[in-house]
Amino acid sequence: MRPLDPLGGGAPAQPDLNLLRTFLAVYRSGSFTAAAQLLGLSQPTVTTQIRSLERQTGRELFERLPRGVAPTAVADELAARVAGPLDALAEATGHGPRESRAEPVHLAGPAELLATRALPALAPLVTEGVRLRVTTGLTEPLLDELRAGRHDLVIATTRPRGRTLSAVPLTDEEFVLVAAPSWAERVARRAEDLPAALHDVPLITYAEDLPIVRRYWRHVFGRRLNCRAAVSVPDLRAVLALVTAGAGFSVLPRYLCAGDLASGALVLLDAPEDAPINTGFLVRRPGTSANPHVTLVRDRLLEAGRTW
Repeated sequence: MRPLDPLGGGAPAQPDLNLLRTFLAVYRSGSFTAAAQLLGLSQPTVTTQIRSLERQTGRELFERLPRGVAPTAVADELAARVAGPLDALAEATGHGPRESRAEPVHLAGPAELLATRALPALAPLVTEGVRLRVTTGLTEPLLDELRAGRHDLVIATTRPRGRTLSAVPLTDEEFVLVAAPSWAERVARRAEDLPAALHDVPLITYAEDLPIVRRYWRHVFGRRLNCRAAVSVPDLRAVLALVTAGAGFSVLPRYLCAGDLASGALVLLDAPEDAPINTGFLVRRPGTSANPHVTLVRDRLLEAGRTW
């Protein structure tokens, strides 16, 4: 077989379609292991097929990384040429999206955002027959599982690195400094130096290293946070419950405590003009999903996310 020219020059021989399908799966998933799971092949088989295609092209298609692979410029161009035809062929032969393949949609993301915003927004779809399988966790492990094919959609708190995952902005979460009214009254007496006033107030936080609170201090006050947590609990809903009960102060996403702020159960300790904001992203599993309900869930989340 003559070498395939991925740049379209000359008259290249036709490569095995299986090699191109494997190439596209690796390109979209970002790893040989993830592609193997998506294709139902062994990882050594995927490696062998990619090496065979690289020999045919005479070019390196992927840069091998400690975690996964990164496509080369040659791979980018080859993917642009073959993705559309291969997807069309898969659908025409019954391996593409079909209404009859309404399997559960596997959705993952932060527990708090899923529980308070995402899942309630999806309730109408559930009543229409959409089934969901929900996983909670931290962004990086969930994105690794997405690449491996374990999820269809992930709500991520950061934009995924690399080019193998398709991510679109979902919502902006604003962080606010809050406490119960009893603490707010005490702090107000020393409002001229709010960070100093809060030094002796118990800090309730999501993690021992205080990531959210430290970011707020740097962004709003322009100084380092010199404080240790009184309570550390890896669930922002628990942090909210403790702060509302009067245990101390914290920094929380506004969406999570909006109701308590409106009712007066919580009080804003600060109202900066430029509050810290974090953008959440909706990330879809690489490749063409055979489940039409994935698109329904994705579109509904993107629509609802504009109001969160």
